[in-house]
Amino acid sequence: MSGLSADVADDFEQQLEAVCNGNAQCSMAHFSIIRVSGRDAQSFLQGQLSSDLREVSESRSQYSSYSNAKGRVLGNFLIWQFRGDYFLLVSADIATALCRRLSMFVLRSEVKLEVLAEPWLLAGVKGGGAEAVLKDVFTEVPAQPHDVIANESGAIIRLPAGNLLLSYDASASGSIKSRLEQACRQVGVEAWSLLDIAAGVPWVTRPTQEQFVPQMINMDVLGGISFKKGCYPGQEIVARTQYLGKVKRRLFRVELPVKASPGDPLYSPATGDQAIGMIVNTGCDQHGALVALAVAQLAGWETGLFLEKEYKNVLKDLGLPYVID
Repeated sequence: MSGLSADVADDFEQQLEAVCNGNAQCSMAHFSIIRVSGRDAQSFLQGQLSSDLREVSESRSQYSSYSNAKGRVLGNFLIWQFRGDYFLLVSADIATALCRRLSMFVLRSEVKLEVLAEPWLLAGVKGGGAEAVLKDVFTEVPAQPHDVIANESGAIIRLPAGNLLLSYDASASGSIKSRLEQACRQVGVEAWSLLDIAAGVPWVTRPTQEQFVPQMINMDVLGGISFKKGCYPGQEIVARTQYLGKVKRRLFRVELPVKASPGDPLYSPATGDQAIGMIVNTGCDQHGALVALAVAQLAGWETGLFLEKEYKNVLKDLGLPYVID
């Protein structure tokens, strides 16, 4: 782990080991929840987001995205219901702005949007010991990806990487926080992000807003787009991309030769000085390799994808756990 002192590198390796093979808990401070409540909440979200909200329930979650009129993604979400309200997990750096923007379109609808703060907490957990704690509190844990189990104080969602997302009211959940802390190794965002990268699940952040149509970040493959529902912002562009030609840019899981950041452009001899893609999310795997999710033109792989115009540092395609067209 170049650039890290020996003690910091050792601690990070222990975090990665817990994430991959042990019991891990992450505070998920890099995410926020937008709660959407009110009699018209479902119909409102149905007219704003790319997925079919009728498929979301208190036992089933769903990925989705929110775009501008040109079909460019402003943010993407994991959505579930709790006590009749819709909970939208979104990158924390864009949550307030997205909540404010969505609120502009409420008009006469009976809908309220808010970014939740304490006592509402998030936790990412992984491992048998962590699940044992949650079983004791919730009686059971969700078995399949996107399954949701809830009680009076919160909900657990099984994520595609096999880990669990816990959303709960700390004022009503007793000692669950302290019990998880005792059972798990506390890990930071950098270690935890490995799970989403390994699962091929991207998260739009401020540097990558309005850079992609939903299919470029594989929202169609991840179940985040419905092509049968009614209109929503950017729907015409999304539909045209789907039906009038193959998607030319897609999300890939890659290994990086050097550090990069979300929003960094990618280049290829195929396009010269013109950027052919962009880094979406970055992390580090259990072997110390730098990994990322990146959007790039499919044709770019024929001549190689690089982090700079001089073509010095080439990306390696690591494959995804699902099939893209």
